[in-house]
Amino acid sequence: MLATAATPPDRPPVGDEWRYEVKWDGVRILADTTSGRLRLLGRNGRDAGPAYPELDVLDALPGAILDGEVVAMRDGVPSFAALAERMHVRDRRKAERLMTRVPISYVVFDVLSLYGVDLTRSPLDERRGTLERLDLPVPVTLSPVYADGALLWQATGEQGLEGVVAKRGSSTYQPGRRSPDWVKAVHRATRTALVCGWRPETTGSGRLGSLLLAAPGPDGGLRYLGRAGSGLTGPVAMDLTRLLAPLRRDDPPLAEPVPAEDARGTVWVDPELLVDVRYLARTPTGRLRQPVIRGLREDTDVDPWEQR
Repeated sequence: MLATAATPPDRPPVGDEWRYEVKWDGVRILADTTSGRLRLLGRNGRDAGPAYPELDVLDALPGAILDGEVVAMRDGVPSFAALAERMHVRDRRKAERLMTRVPISYVVFDVLSLYGVDLTRSPLDERRGTLERLDLPVPVTLSPVYADGALLWQATGEQGLEGVVAKRGSSTYQPGRRSPDWVKAVHRATRTALVCGWRPETTGSGRLGSLLLAAPGPDGGLRYLGRAGSGLTGPVAMDLTRLLAPLRRDDPPLAEPVPAEDARGTVWVDPELLVDVRYLARTPTGRLRQPVIRGLREDTDVDPWEQR
């Protein structure tokens, strides 16, 4: 179940029917023990288990499906950049070595099943009550719920958190659906985008200077989202440089022309890599304003063009 964007995007809905939670800046994970062994599944259904061996403690919950966010903290706030060191690891031994240097928490906010009983048709308030009765093992924790959305919105802004999610207390859980019963308000928007090209630094170093981004439009063709240069440092830049090299192609993979000032000097690539992007707003033509690359994504699918 996914949240819809608040209207306006910087104002959580108000009313007694709403419950408010922090919007955690991490990776969405379903923890499923219904098959008799723990499976950790990302939004795209891929197995995330090798990256987070400390979550093996959830094996003790029989017949459960928990919904939550894996979070890594840096300077007291969730850090997607810190989590990027963990989320792409596929070697369990490497993940175990990283557990001390980059510890994670699994912040649980919903339960879909427990003891093999389907809870998705129960109201959120009942599901929350079930969660609160569970003895969750470290590093699993329960996402706090607040009654005052305006106060939480102010606090998350002051603390540098991503935003607020408002949920109707009467809502059922609707797997795979983007529901108006969950509404997200963000201080700065994020999305996933496809890399369709890159430009080198203007210094002549040959290093990665910026990425050209795209997303599928309503007709399936790729629409241009703009060019992003911020955030391309350190391991992120090195990983992208390595992964983009074999994807080179002669022509742009987009269904619309790219502005000449962005296309000039671009190395076009097959649109196979996903990146996580934080941005201020969308322009009237749909381009991202002040985009910042936060890291590679493998756990989810690209957000469609329409999503704001």
